[in-house]
Amino acid sequence: MDRVTQQQLLQILPNAGPAAGVFVSALNDAMARFNIQRPLRVAAFLAQVGHESGQLRTLVENLNYSAEGLIRTWPKRFNLVTATAVARKPEQIANIVYASRLGNGPAVTGDGWRYRGRGLIQVTGWVNYQACGSALSLDLLTKPELLEQPAYAALSAAWFWSSNGLNELADAGRFEAITRRISGGLNGQPERLKLWAKASAVLSAGTHAAIL
Repeated sequence: MDRVTQQQLLQILPNAGPAAGVFVSALNDAMARFNIQRPLRVAAFLAQVGHESGQLRTLVENLNYSAEGLIRTWPKRFNLVTATAVARKPEQIANIVYASRLGNGPAVTGDGWRYRGRGLIQVTGWVNYQACGSALSLDLLTKPELLEQPAYAALSAAWFWSSNGLNELADAGRFEAITRRISGGLNGQPERLKLWAKASAVLSAGTHAAIL
């Protein structure tokens, strides 16, 4: 299919605002590189990326949790005492919740904060930064903040999509399975479905217009 236009992107993700103009080329280049080019694939990709990034406005994981939020989100890692001690302290929170997992070292290393979620589909943890960097020929272990740049934020998302078999799930219309593979559950599924429906309609209209 033809490249997605800025107008189409804003129709799909109206809250993106000026970010649509910043990201439209980056998204098109990333989708072309990883063969996310059929309407079924593009619609699903833009819907999921749109949800994950707050419609292209959030490129770094927000870990500014209250004590209640910490206990609710990570009940095995926090109790009232430990949650109260680090509430609203994102760096400390990241180093606790991502310690000794995803290839990270223990909390004292700071890996949790260094390799917190970044990109349009948030790459998280040493092992995933290493894999993504290898695939994109980037030194993300030394410069993880590169994923905050639009081009690399989009490329990392498209890499994740392709490497997790999400093109094939999109071709089969298995949108729920895509959500589960991205989030580990169905977090935010109603919004994801709305964005998917909108993207499908916008891209379908564009394809029809091009034929005419």
